[in-house]
Amino acid sequence: MFNSDYRTLASYISTLAVILKTTNPKPWVNEFESIELSCMIESISTAQPRIEWKKIKMGEPSYVYFGKAISGDLEKRAKIREPASLVILNATRADSADYRCEVTAPNDQKSFDEILISLTVRVKPVVPRCSVPKSVPVGKPAELHCLEGEGYPKSQYQWFRNKEEIPENPKNSPKFINSTYTLSRELGTLKFSAVKKEDAGEYYCRAKNEAGSSECGPQMMEVYDINIAGIILGVVVVVTVLLCITVGIFCAYKRGYFTSQKQTGKNYKAPANGDGVDYVRTEDEV
Repeated sequence: MFNSDYRTLASYISTLAVILKTTNPKPWVNEFESIELSCMIESISTAQPRIEWKKIKMGEPSYVYFGKAISGDLEKRAKIREPASLVILNATRADSADYRCEVTAPNDQKSFDEILISLTVRVKPVVPRCSVPKSVPVGKPAELHCLEGEGYPKSQYQWFRNKEEIPENPKNSPKFINSTYTLSRELGTLKFSAVKKEDAGEYYCRAKNEAGSSECGPQMMEVYDINIAGIILGVVVVVTVLLCITVGIFCAYKRGYFTSQKQTGKNYKAPANGDGVDYVRTEDEV
């Protein structure tokens, strides 16, 4: 008897109260697709309740549905699906926010209720910027970089060599077991501590999140041996040339090729004339 009376009382109270519910409090949608923010009126007595939607971003609320009209950021991009759900027709990354459905029913004993819905708009990554060194000597370090800044949620990165995905741990793959590198999927970096000949190849990177993926074009990294003998020979040649130049300059000084004599009036000697007569300079010529 008591349980029956309690259910009757609860049912009576619910008919005098506006009660809202949603099928999904945390929906997500890919950018440029449509999404419905569900706001269902489970119980109400008022015939024409006031329905409002507010967008809350960075703690600041703004109306997107007020006075039976779409407004604000969603104007011409949204509609109300009866009785109170909000449908965004062309979601953009700027639509990621909290949305609050508010229903006011003056004729109900509990005349107000609200539901908070958190919307995430997922954005596909753009083509990442990739940096691959063109050539690296054997045994030297090398760094490859991959980055894009448009994807949401934040992109994770994959590196490929000759169309084979590079594992985070080189020991997990026979093709990369001899390589020594560290791979960061969060930062998009691939760092070799000491490259080997087998590390040469075409490298490209893929940026990926829940909305999709994009990748840069392949870039060739060559690995070459350092010619120690050639380097030593080059040094010997340079030293020999410098030594020869030094000896030549020293010999030239010894033979007086670099001595200079300042000509003055006292030691001036006029050039001989073709007539065989020597001329003496006068005081006026000095």
